[in-house]
Amino acid sequence: EDQNKKSPKRKIVLLMAYSGKGYHGMQRNVGSSQFKTIEDDLVSALVQSGCIPENHGEDMKKMSFQRCARTDKGVSAAGQIVSLKVRLRDDILEKINNHLPSHIRILGLKRVTGGFNSKNKCDARTYSYMLPTFAFAHKDHVVQEELYRLDTETLERVNKLLACYKGTHNFHNFTSQKGPRDPSAKRYIMEMYCGEPFVRENMEFAVIKVKGQSFMMHQIRKMIGLVIAIVKGYAAESIMERSWGEEKVDVPKAPGLGLVLEKVHFEKYNRRFGNDGLHEPLEWTQEEEKIAIFKEQYIYPTIINTEREEKSMANWLNTLPIHDFNSSAV
Repeated sequence: EDQNKKSPKRKIVLLMAYSGKGYHGMQRNVGSSQFKTIEDDLVSALVQSGCIPENHGEDMKKMSFQRCARTDKGVSAAGQIVSLKVRLRDDILEKINNHLPSHIRILGLKRVTGGFNSKNKCDARTYSYMLPTFAFAHKDHVVQEELYRLDTETLERVNKLLACYKGTHNFHNFTSQKGPRDPSAKRYIMEMYCGEPFVRENMEFAVIKVKGQSFMMHQIRKMIGLVIAIVKGYAAESIMERSWGEEKVDVPKAPGLGLVLEKVHFEKYNRRFGNDGLHEPLEWTQEEEKIAIFKEQYIYPTIINTEREEKSMANWLNTLPIHDFNSSAV
């Protein structure tokens, strides 16, 4: 214990992967214990492994804790980054992981500059969204979910629509509590596309990738929800342009289940400090295999099995006719 007190604290970043099912998001809500978050488990493991004193667990500012992205309820991550000050122990990753459940892993650690803040220094985030392809079947066609296969034409249309999001738009309709004139509702999207479909356990899935500077709460799920509504024939394509204007548009929000924080980017930081001889660039090429294994073991099976058992996408699709895409939302 005395040895512990003497060991100096260092600013580090941890590369985290987790399956978010059953959690109320990433960010800890001190004082509300009934909603369990990923950070509750992380902080407890940091205390138990001797990396931080117990009182830092109660007041996270004491260890300068910052997460890169606040993932919402049920959302998973393959490449979340948190920055904090810890006592560097031997075999630190192993010690922390020993106190974490198997569906939360610390996959990497790097030393960073003293003033580093993972949220402010992050210049882009990449998310993926895995969904069963029957979500794109036209509403007038009766489909058997297991048998549905996405044709090239529909995939091309999906990609044409997703590409419309690229650039800077006013996304006030894609989140709650932001007015049309709120400057923070303007967001910059670098890329967005849907990959080739693949079959898992008799059901066809596809993965949509989106990279942007930063995203607001529910923004990605609403961006995908709107494209599904258009492709299924519930809404006209013109609704996209309308949704970036000032009027209030009713944008449906796709389920949280398929959303995964894939990667966070620190391009500016890497240019400045990555090769200064003291710090290493925040890139995780060596950890890529561990990330891929974690996704195969924990993230994809959770999405696939939950989809099959709870039918979150199928049930959500049944709510689309309730939306009124023609008039302004009240």
